[in-house]
Formats: sequence, C-alpha cells, structure tokens
Amino acid sequence: MAGWATRRDARSTPSADQPGPATPQPTDEALARRAGLGDRDAFAVIVTRYGPALYRFVSRVLDEPADAEDALQETFIDAWKGLSGFRGDAALQTWLFTLARRRCYAHLKRFPRSGSRPHVNLDDVTDRIPARDADPAGLQLGQDLVAALDTALRTLPPRQRSVWILRQIEDFTYADIATVMAISPDAVRGLLERARATLAITLKEWR
Repeated sequence: MAGWATRRDARSTPSADQPGPATPQPTDEALARRAGLGDRDAFAVIVTRYGPALYRFVSRVLDEPADAEDALQETFIDAWKGLSGFRGDAALQTWLFTLARRRCYAHLKRFPRSGSRPHVNLDDVTDRIPARDADPAGLQLGQDLVAALDTALRTLPPRQRSVWILRQIEDFTYADIATVMAISPDAVRGLLERARATLAITLKEWR
C-alpha cells in the first residue's frame, strides 16, 4: 500500500521541472460583474484586455493623438460608472466600443475637423495590405501604400470610417457593428460598401 501511495503521489504532484496547469482567465461576464460591484482589479483587467483595441479605434476616428487619448480615458470613466448597470444585453467588447463611438462623435461635434492632414498610425493594418517582396523597392512600396491608405481613410466621413475600421481592422460582425453604431445591419452594409468604393477609387493606383 505504501508503495502504491508513493507512485500515485509522484504522478499527481507536478515536479519542479514541469509547469502546473495554467490559471484560467476570467470571462468578460465575470469581470463585468465584479467591476460593477466596485472591484478595481477586475476593472484593470478589462482595461488591459480591451484598451489597445479601443485606442486603435478612437485614434483612427479622431484627428489628433491627444484627442484620442482623452476619448479613451473618457470611455473608461463611462465604463466604470456604467458597469453597475451593465446587464450583458450585448457583449462587453461591443458595449465598450459603443461607449467609445459615442465619445468620439461627441468630440467631433464639439471640435469640427480642420483642413489640415492629421496624424494617424496604421501600423496595425499592414498585415491586411498585399504582401511585397522583401527588398528595398518592395519595402518602399509597402510604406507608400500605408501612407496612401492613411490619407484615403481620412477622406471618409466619420460613420463610414468607423464602420470600415470595425469590420476591416477589428473584425466585428455586421450585427455587432450595428449595435456599436446604433443603426441597422443593412445600414452597416451600405456604409461599408460606400467606404470600400471610395477607398477603391482613392487607391486605384495600388490595385
């Protein structure tokens, strides 16, 4: 019996060289529930989990990096205040993007865009650009294409740009985009088609 117990313990107890089982990550629903009850650690996980994607979105909708940072901060303030009433009618990610969209559009109403070309960083969409040969000429073409896409996106009206970003960069479904934008899925399709048509014309030299 003692020998059997020894063998069983050896099998069930991880050795120092073997990693133990990974700690399961809390679900969005659990985090939202805990944060809604005032758990700041749970809210910090939400910020870490969705902050980068939200910043990608607001930084492409708004003209200036400082405005995007303000919108992101305001979005998370709204989230912290609103999580106590969050009932999960939409996914947490969708709800957060809805808050971000509202903040961006409120800012655009208060501060209309100037005619100057704003700064934008599109590094995160380069993987969606057709591949180029890894040579100096190809790399230069790739950089030029990113710059061209940068300019083309800035020509789109805010709603078209928002829908394009949510679909092409964040890979949202049409239903989730409709929720974020507070429009119908058919309206999403229409905005996306117009955005793609405009970008196709603007970037026709790259086709």
